[in-house]
Amino acid sequence: MSEANRIALVTGGGRGIGRAIALGLAEDGADVGISWVRDEAAAAKTVGEIEKLGRRAIAVQAAIEDPLQCAALEAAVSKELGNVDLLVNNGGVASRRNPVETTDPAELEHLMRVHALGPHRLCQLVIPGMKTKERGDIVMISSAATLTMSGFGAPYNMGKAALEALAFTLAKEVRQDGIRVNVVAPGLVETEMGRRLVKATQGIEDMREIDRHMPFGRVCQPEDIANTVRFLVSDAGSYITGEKINVHAGGPPGARVR
Repeated sequence: MSEANRIALVTGGGRGIGRAIALGLAEDGADVGISWVRDEAAAAKTVGEIEKLGRRAIAVQAAIEDPLQCAALEAAVSKELGNVDLLVNNGGVASRRNPVETTDPAELEHLMRVHALGPHRLCQLVIPGMKTKERGDIVMISSAATLTMSGFGAPYNMGKAALEALAFTLAKEVRQDGIRVNVVAPGLVETEMGRRLVKATQGIEDMREIDRHMPFGRVCQPEDIANTVRFLVSDAGSYITGEKINVHAGGPPGARVR
C-alpha cells in the first residue's frame, strides 16, 4: 500500500491509536503531522520514529475543541509539509460514566466539541486543499459504543454519534471532488484509555489478564485500528466512501472504549 507523497494529519497522534496510525501511514510513504495536548514527550518520540522511516513529520500542540487552535494546527502542518490530503480525526476523550440525570452540562459540551465540532472545523479547513489533489481521504475514528449506546456514557455516545453523522453527510458532499470519507470504530483497545476503563470497571491493572476472554484470544491493539485506516486510504480502498468499519472482532457486546 503506497501513500508516497501524501500529506497526513492525525489528531491525537502522539500516543495510542493515533501514534499507530501515524507510524503506519509513514511506513506507507506519507509525511505526517500530528497534534498533541498534554504529552509533548510522546509526540516528540512519535515524530522521531516517523523521521527514522525517512518521512517528514511535525508535532503541533492543539486542543481540537478550540476552533482557533484547529486553524493554527492546519496552518502549521500545511506550511511545514504541504496541503493535507489525508486527515484522520482520532483525538478523543472518555466520559465520566455518570447517568444522564447527573451529567455535568460542561462535560457534555466539552465532549461534543472534542469529538464532533473540532473534527467538523478541521474538515472545513483541509477540504479546499484536498480538492486540488488527485485524491483526498478523511477517516473518523469513532467507537463501537455507537452500536449499543450503553448507559452511563451519554456525552461520549452523543459525541461519537455526531462524528459519524458528520462523516456520512460529508461523504456525499465531497465524493465528486475525489475525496473519500469513512469511519473506523474500535471496540476495547489496549491504550491508556482502555486500561483506565478496565481498571475502573473490573479492577484489573494488566489487560493481558483479559486476553483469554476476548475474541481471538487477545485484546485489540492500536495497530489493528491503524491497519484498517491504512487499507481505507490506500489504492485497495479507493472505491470505498461513506462506510463504517467496526474493528471489534464481532464483540464483546457493550465494548465502548478505544
